[in-house]
Order: sequence, then structure tokens, then C-alpha cells
Amino acid sequence: MVNNGKVDSIQFGGGGDGGDNSVQDPSTDSPGLCAFILTIISYLLIVATFPFSLCLCIKVVQEYERAVIFRLGRLLKGGAKGPGIFFVIPCIDSYRKVDLRTVSFDVPPQEILSLDSVPVSVEAVIYLRVRDATAAETNVEDYSHSTRLLAATTLRNVLGTRNLAEILSERESISATMQSSLDDATDPWGVKVERVEIKDVRLPVQLQRAMAAEAEAAREARAKVIAAEGEQRASRALKEAADVINESPAALQLRYMQTLNAISAEKNSTIIFPLPIDLLSQYMKNDKKNAKIKSKKDLLSDDE
Repeated sequence: MVNNGKVDSIQFGGGGDGGDNSVQDPSTDSPGLCAFILTIISYLLIVATFPFSLCLCIKVVQEYERAVIFRLGRLLKGGAKGPGIFFVIPCIDSYRKVDLRTVSFDVPPQEILSLDSVPVSVEAVIYLRVRDATAAETNVEDYSHSTRLLAATTLRNVLGTRNLAEILSERESISATMQSSLDDATDPWGVKVERVEIKDVRLPVQLQRAMAAEAEAAREARAKVIAAEGEQRASRALKEAADVINESPAALQLRYMQTLNAISAEKNSTIIFPLPIDLLSQYMKNDKKNAKIKSKKDLLSDDE
């Protein structure tokens, strides 16, 4: 820390105890004689130009904004001001507005080599907000740009430890891991990472075709297995029905009546008359006997 009465008292960690490299609270040391003289002159100018000086002294910030005030380069005590009206001293005070609303940004597509050596292009969306306006202005030069770079690096690091199947199926787990990592890293900056979402995962065209062919072959195999199982169950059911009908001859006639009833309900003009096979069996036997007799006669005629 440098303390000569003119230089800001800003202390950075990083010694042997492992500091966090963040700007500490405003120093309680006196600003020095030069700063005191400049402050008195500024007050005199305000009084001399009153009420015109009010246009430069009174500032307003919106409900979703906070103002971080620096007086002669030193962070003003009391933290960020707002919302509403606050007072600044011209010439020696400077302030910066910080938006506290949640903002979102897209992480540029990252070309990543997964754990199983598959090239993947991944896009993500980050939602963040400033929870501490003072830390966001004093601990990092540009918290938005720094968070974007950190998000891109974290995305590559997290996805590099996952294989392709996990990247495609465990997006929620990957998003939670990224959010936790980003939130811990941006906490000294006064930034809160609220949500991380994997927007898109792009695969090479050749890999997409190979995966589509594999999925199609798997679906066809499952369809054939299901069809075969259905045929097997249907054949078993038909066998059981045939056994039941064979035990009761009247069941066949009842089934025939049900079939005629179903046909008549559809208002068809076609009428089906069943012909019992038992009636035809007698004619079939007579035909066989006649065929045998005829064959014998033909043999006798040949012998003669």
C-alpha cells in the first residue's frame, strides 16, 4: 500500500497467504492537504454559481441502476448510490452507472474434441447479473467481457471431460457444472451467474449419417422381433381356439352365426354360405373309388 497523502490506498492480495486480488474497502486515511484544498475550492464554486451549479451536482439513476462514485480517484465511502437522486461535486467526483438487470449472451461456437475423440461444435447461453456494483467496477476492468471469455473457456474444459453420449444426453448436468464453476470464478467480480444452457450441439455430417444408419438398423431389428413375437402369440391363440372348437362342434356354428351378424351390420350385399367339409368327404371317397376302378380297367385292357 502506498500512502503519501495523494495516492489512493488500494491493496491487492497475492502474498504468501494467498490473496484474492480484489480491491479492498476504502481507506480510512486522510486524503491529504491537496485533496482537502481541491474539495474546498469545489464547494466554493458550487456556492458561487448557485443555483446553476445544481444542474451539475444532482444526478439520477434508475431503479435498476447503481452509481459507483470516485472522489479524486478514491472510492467514496458508503458503497454504490441509488436508486434515485444523489449528489456529486463537480471537478473532483466521477461516477459510473452499473446495470443490475439480468443480461444474456451467446457463447460463440466452440470446436471441442470429446473424451472419445469425436469433434463437436457446441453453443451455449449464459444468464448473469451484477449483485455488487462496487466490486464489478473496482475488481475487474470489464466484467461482461471477462465473463464471456471465462464462459467460453469453461465450456471447453467441461465438455472435454465428457464423451459424445454424455454430451448429447446429460445437458442438464453439464449446465449445472458450468454454472457452479462460473459462479465461483465470478464471485470476486460481484457477478452472479444465474443460468447456463447448452444451446446447440453440432456433429460432423459423416457422423450424423453413420448415427442415422445405426439408429435405422436398430429400429428395423426391433420391428422384426416385435412382428415375430406377435405372429408367435397369434398362432398360439389360434391353436387354443381350434382346440376349443374341436371339443364342441356347436361352437363352430356359433362362430359362423357371429360372422354373419358382423357382415350384416356393415350392410353388405354379399352373403356367405359355408359348406361343411364332412358333406364333401363322402363325395371325395366315391371319387377315389371310381378312380381306382378305372385304373384297374385300364390295366386289364392293357394286358389283353
